[in-house]
Amino acid sequence: MVAVRLVLRRSYSIMDGPSAMAGETGGMKQWKKLTALLAIPGVILCYVNANMKEAERAELPRPEFKPYSYMFHRTKKFPWGDGNHSLFHDKHVNALPEGYEA
Repeated sequence: MVAVRLVLRRSYSIMDGPSAMAGETGGMKQWKKLTALLAIPGVILCYVNANMKEAERAELPRPEFKPYSYMFHRTKKFPWGDGNHSLFHDKHVNALPEGYEA
């Protein structure tokens, strides 16, 4: 009984599947080449495109401030600064209840 158990344990421990028997086919080299030839230039192209679009948008005039009654309704002050500016406030883009700062 012990011999059968040892034989079975030994035979199951050395069984290799087809993936273990096949050798390396160069998958890592293929993905390195694809990354270098496609992914990196693609990211650079997207970066250039985004900067060109942003440059066009920066040339447009800022929209006129209109004090709508439903906007800038604050029930309590923000817990930072003077309580009137949001956390990521930009004085050129974000308006206050009174209008733009700059």
